[in-house]
Amino acid sequence: MKCPDCATENRASVRFCKKCGKDLTAVPIWFPDLKWHLKTLSIIYLALIALYFSLGTFLKKLPPPYDQRILPAETTPWLYPHKIPQP
Repeated sequence: MKCPDCATENRASVRFCKKCGKDLTAVPIWFPDLKWHLKTLSIIYLALIALYFSLGTFLKKLPPPYDQRILPAETTPWLYPHKIPQP
C-alpha cells in the first residue's frame, strides 16, 4: 500500500506510514446525517402505515368465516364472565 503523501511503499496491514507517519486507515466515503435518517425512517413508517391499512381493507373483504373479528361468547366464556351461558 502506497502512502498518499510520500509515496512510500508500506505493508497492507500497517495503520501508519513508516516514513511520514500518516494514518493509512480508510476513511468512510459517506456518513449518514440526521436528514438522511429522518427521511429513511419516515419512508419506513409511512410504508408500514400503508401496509397496515391495506391489509385491514383486504381482511375485511374476505369471505365468511375469515372476515369475523368478534368471537362468539360460546367459544370464549372467559372473555365474557358477566354473561352466564344458557343450559
